[in-house]
Amino acid sequence: MRVDRTRAGAVVLVNPNTSTATTAMMTVLARRALGPARPVRGVTVARGPGMLTDPEALRAAAPEVLAAGLRATAEGDCAALLVAAFGDPGLARLREAAAPAGIPVVGLGEAALLEAAAEGTRFGIATTTPLLADAIHARVTALGLADRYTGLRLTAGAPERLSADPVLLLDRLERAVRACAERDGARAVVIGGGPLGEAAEELRVRCAVRVVAPVPAACRAITRLLTE
Repeated sequence: MRVDRTRAGAVVLVNPNTSTATTAMMTVLARRALGPARPVRGVTVARGPGMLTDPEALRAAAPEVLAAGLRATAEGDCAALLVAAFGDPGLARLREAAAPAGIPVVGLGEAALLEAAAEGTRFGIATTTPLLADAIHARVTALGLADRYTGLRLTAGAPERLSADPVLLLDRLERAVRACAERDGARAVVIGGGPLGEAAEELRVRCAVRVVAPVPAACRAITRLLTE
């Protein structure tokens, strides 16, 4: 029996870190990307770190994402779920759990990487979290995109410090984006992080290379799944 995914309901954005301010920011970006016809409800996980900056934090976030996503589906009025962290913690388990109800689950990182690499495009990643570099490389490989991947460029400075200074964050990310394009030959650059969403939007205007902002990319993937 075919599931009608065009039914009414909200996109539930699950923030895998405990920052409600980050949840609110990403929810605004998702609403802007999806438009007024598709409501978005932001959900923050119940416990865990305020930022996901290392592999242990990603692992700890996975069961919290699953729990938050299952609560959202049980409450009803859920058309799709968006796991809103670049490392996609808990994505596979939540996707499997939501499948019987026909609810699509999109990971922010997966969606952005697939969009950047579409049609064989050479792409790089700019981000702020050096301790996640190996996890990011592994994710690219797992998605079958290694042949198009030009590499990762990291910002100078601790992620926590950059997140507290939007002007400095934007400057450091712009330098990383330009390095991806000018030194590595990337034709598209993914901004690697949900909390970097506002900076990603600004960089799309400031940089000549195509910048893939992760939240809108995930929303485009959700729109395709809901209308296929």
